[in-house]
Amino acid sequence: MTQSHSRFLRSDNDCLHLQGEWVLANYRALCDEIRQFAQKKSSYNTIDFSQLDKLDTAGAEQLCELLTPEQLEDRLDHAVGLSTERDALLRTVARALSTQEAPPKKPNYSVMGDFFARIGGATQRFWDQFLELTAFVGLTLETLFFNMLRPSRWRVTAIVAQIEETAFNAVPIIFLLTFLVGAVIAFLGATILSDFGATIYTVNLVGFSFLREFAVLLTAILMAGRTASAFTAQIGSMKANEEIDALRAQGLNPMLILVIPRVLAMLIAMPMLTFIGMIAGIFGGALVCFWTLDISPTMFIDIFNEDVSIRHFFLGMAKAPIFAFLIAVIGCLQGFKVTGSAQSVGERTTAAVVHSIFIVILLDAMAALFYMEMGW
Repeated sequence: MTQSHSRFLRSDNDCLHLQGEWVLANYRALCDEIRQFAQKKSSYNTIDFSQLDKLDTAGAEQLCELLTPEQLEDRLDHAVGLSTERDALLRTVARALSTQEAPPKKPNYSVMGDFFARIGGATQRFWDQFLELTAFVGLTLETLFFNMLRPSRWRVTAIVAQIEETAFNAVPIIFLLTFLVGAVIAFLGATILSDFGATIYTVNLVGFSFLREFAVLLTAILMAGRTASAFTAQIGSMKANEEIDALRAQGLNPMLILVIPRVLAMLIAMPMLTFIGMIAGIFGGALVCFWTLDISPTMFIDIFNEDVSIRHFFLGMAKAPIFAFLIAVIGCLQGFKVTGSAQSVGERTTAAVVHSIFIVILLDAMAALFYMEMGW
């Protein structure tokens, strides 16, 4: 690089001459010139600072880029025209850069690698959540077992209040939804079965579907959206306000005070609401059969009693306590996982609903397969 084209650097045999202003304002021009000058790949035993007008840390860092910090410190011992202040500045910058850790190497991006990494992360999160739920279920059962035979610790008032909120206040929505679904099932059954001249079997369709599946499943989904979210919001608000910490400071057990009444209330409420759902769904189907198929209520009841066994009622009701326990436990668990902000309460409430519905549908599918294999 000749003198006419050089603004900051020139070389003379094994001597490197610095000139101009090596400051932050000229940083980009310094980078470009040093990049071009470094292509010579020459070694310089002497550095001449006599023509250097200004120098700051940005210029010192660029000089280290050209020579490496170790080489610069070695050349400073016999540099030309270097003041004490600039010598101290250059040595400080060189030592700082020599002790600085190299930036981590950017990993190579791969679409397939990212895809499998996401699958692995999701699997790990699912496993962690499963372990959390299992541990909390065990803690709940332990608390329930050790306090079942101690009537002095029973919180009857809290249980009754939770039953009122969980069961009685949910009756209208459960009745209306199952009634409408029963009517829809009857309409669909009548439409499809009429092509085969078997509309009379609409009674069997409504009876089997609501006694075995729809009543308990719809009730569980509604309770997951209505009650599990309420449990999470209530306990989460207490967690955010540090009320749970206050209970522990007073020597009280939050599991016994907050979780057990809600779990017991759900265990009582869920079978009641499931039974109401069965009645409402069958009633909706009977109403549609009367209007569209001319099947009188008396005939509907006779066919129902003759073709639909009581076994299906018990098979459907057997799932209600299991669903109730898991919905209540998941709602309470998510409430305890609130970190203290309103956003966390919302996130955990959403998680409680999603997890509850997922568990309910998964267990219902497994129960259906089990019943089928057992011939029930």
